Amino acid sequence: LPMAFRDVNARRHIGLQQLSSLASIGRTFLGPMKSHKFIVDESTNQSTLICSAVRLIESLDLTSAAGQLLNETIQAQNKEFKTGMSTLLFLVGAWSNAVVECLQQNVPVPAIVSVMSEGLNSCCERVQCLQIPIHDVKKELCSSRVRLKAFESKTGQAGRDGLTNPWNLLCFQRDISAPEEIIPINSSSHQGDDCHFNKCLVSSLAGFGSVASLVKAAGDKSSSVLSGSGVTASSCIAVTQKLTHSRHFSTLGKSHFSSQQGNFQGYLSGPSADPCGCYGLGHLAMALSHGNQTSVKLLQSIAAYQQERAECSGSSQINITEIVTCCVLGLPESYSCVSPGFVTLVSPEQATVIKHFADKPLRILLMDGDLTEQYRHLGFNRPQNVRTILEHPNPQGGRAGDAWLSRMLDILMTFEVNLVLVKGNVCENFMERCIGSRILVIGCVARDVLCAFGAATGAQAVTYLSQLNASCVGNGARAELWKASDGRAMDLGELVPARISAGGIPLLTAVLTTALPSKVQLLEDQFWTSLYRLHHALKDGKVFPGGGAVELLCLSHIQVLAEQPEPLGNDKPVREFPSPWLAEYKSIVLQALGSGWKWYLSVVLCNTAKARSELEACAAVDHHLQKAAACGSPSAYILEEFKRGGVLRGGSDPFPDQVTDLKVCDNVAAKTEAWRRALDLVLLVLQTDTEIITGPTRNQLLNSPVSGEFMFL
Repeated sequence: LPMAFRDVNARRHIGLQQLSSLASIGRTFLGPMKSHKFIVDESTNQSTLICSAVRLIESLDLTSAAGQLLNETIQAQNKEFKTGMSTLLFLVGAWSNAVVECLQQNVPVPAIVSVMSEGLNSCCERVQCLQIPIHDVKKELCSSRVRLKAFESKTGQAGRDGLTNPWNLLCFQRDISAPEEIIPINSSSHQGDDCHFNKCLVSSLAGFGSVASLVKAAGDKSSSVLSGSGVTASSCIAVTQKLTHSRHFSTLGKSHFSSQQGNFQGYLSGPSADPCGCYGLGHLAMALSHGNQTSVKLLQSIAAYQQERAECSGSSQINITEIVTCCVLGLPESYSCVSPGFVTLVSPEQATVIKHFADKPLRILLMDGDLTEQYRHLGFNRPQNVRTILEHPNPQGGRAGDAWLSRMLDILMTFEVNLVLVKGNVCENFMERCIGSRILVIGCVARDVLCAFGAATGAQAVTYLSQLNASCVGNGARAELWKASDGRAMDLGELVPARISAGGIPLLTAVLTTALPSKVQLLEDQFWTSLYRLHHALKDGKVFPGGGAVELLCLSHIQVLAEQPEPLGNDKPVREFPSPWLAEYKSIVLQALGSGWKWYLSVVLCNTAKARSELEACAAVDHHLQKAAACGSPSAYILEEFKRGGVLRGGSDPFPDQVTDLKVCDNVAAKTEAWRRALDLVLLVLQTDTEIITGPTRNQLLNSPVSGEFMFL
């Protein structure tokens, strides 16, 4: 093959420059005040709104080797943690620039690799002292709420951020907004088994700080929310004054909620509730949400229900496998809620079949594969000495033969199957025949959903309909059209949301509503990110203080390391260098490593409008570093600042000395792993010395402006 190669390990390292250019696009994704980006598909002229590093990298045409390595690194972080990708992307660019500066100062590559690796390892060990156990952080967050309310009662102020404070805004909405926004669980028209869902929800919310709040409506002169050993339902939900002409605080669903007030009162007037919510996860979900209000409300509902189940099983984890999402277009985002069971979108013809069921118990069949004539399971061995002349590549199965359609339909009718959930694709012709026979078939169902319905109904999944027998069919499933919080069944034209449930099924669906098609992917990504943050926090059993606390301690520790004369570790390449030579370059490399975190903090301050420029942001970071060093214990200083409301509050903060409840937390494993992956990628690209290109692109390179950089063979 014709080949061309060029030297990339020059003082202006080409691979590192490519990484820096790609990473610079995502700097606005840092911090809670993210700037969204539109991704436009030129082939269809359709646009998608994103604020995720994963979606950004997926949308780019990454033809360079460095770009493909960056994509693989971000995908690996997303697959394992579902969070930390924006931090990873930014640090890749920051550390790429830092390494290029080291190369321009003639620092040898082995010294850069060894000192940076040892420096990062030392920082990861140093920040372990900042880890806060989950139990302690919940107590701290709840006590902050009490302190803030005491401050407001004295001064009459609404707090440092007023209504822009996410904590205050959420509590404000609980008192004056639509009732369905207090607990966004969609339970209208849910009968029978869903009553258990609502009982579990409300009984667990009795100890949930987000509902048993100390906040009252403006002008409410009634007694405190808490009274003695219990929580009065009227003080939680019976609010007399409401905003009725506000586009932010609407009153949708008022009549529906009024009819349910009796149930709420009955459930809440029970055992003693925890006033701070230490037994719930509402405040922790808020601290990990990083400003995402819609996801927080959904997470509070999910956590409340799963927490009740966890008390019976002895587990305190969020079960990700019991949660699915469904995006519904055409409704305002205030309709987003959590519904028990499985909510999915069906065609109008399928909706007609669901209306015919009318809450009758259904016989359900689960299929672990495609429902097409050409489908063969994984590992299927075709007969030897048989040559396939034509295979239908259409995933919908093409036009299946009438004989196969009739035979499969007869099997379903023989076993009186009403509902079929299929993991893969479904033949369109077969689905049409099933609709004519009033059999509901739903394809592309996740495996976890199939397992949940199998456990609840006794159904056993089959690969082919020919394997079906009586023991494989489950009983007790129900299907209905999904209804919004005001009780209306939605008919949105092309697709209709439907809800499928069964007795005792633990499955929950986060129904994400929006009127903008381009925002669907954004809402779904934000929800899953918040959910996985909470999941990993409970799994780790500890969190980091957020708001730049961990990065600030790393910077302080880097300054200490740079002043130490001895080597960082026992790395052989480092020990072989002469001591004066090592001391000189060690300081340069460590400062380059710290510059990545310093730039990270500066950009976060600018993105959150706490600094007018990067120069002012850098000055604020230096100021905190000086105060931490003067304190004698940087970690103690940082933790104290975190308790006061945040480490980097900026010079433009109107109440810099006020204790607030706006706490932000970060995941431990996700953050440190994002650091390691970012540095590993930069050092990997740094150690490459040649880029070899093969194939037909050789002629393109000959005519390109960079042809002088290549040697053609």
